[in-house]
Amino acid sequence: MKGAHLAHVALALEDDSRLLALCCALGLRVAPAEAIPSDGVRAVMVEAGESRLEILTPTDPEGPVGRFLARRGPGIHHIALGVRDLPAILERLAADGVRLIDAAPRRGAGDSSVAFIHPEGTGGVLVELVEEGGTRPFEP
Repeated sequence: MKGAHLAHVALALEDDSRLLALCCALGLRVAPAEAIPSDGVRAVMVEAGESRLEILTPTDPEGPVGRFLARRGPGIHHIALGVRDLPAILERLAADGVRLIDAAPRRGAGDSSVAFIHPEGTGGVLVELVEEGGTRPFEP
């Protein structure tokens, strides 16, 4: 994964209203909420300079984020690493025996392609690989 960079840190919350109000009060740029029905989640990206925070709230209690919150409560859900050529990276990781949640890229927030590495393959942290496919508009 030469050239990978930290794309964002994702938080899972039952209700994002207080955190989003704080972000707005601090003058951070908050993108419009985006529903991702395939994951049963609503995602809001917050930008602070070159750093990004993704705030996830479940729309389906049986989806991955809903189950995460039921087991662990609110907190850090995953870290995301920005990459290039996601299909090739997934192929290389699989060949190296790294346990993947997604063997092929799928649609993520903001016109990106994403795939998750199982926490067993990272020492216990859920890692998302993200290949940007478009530009996400932010609103001040």
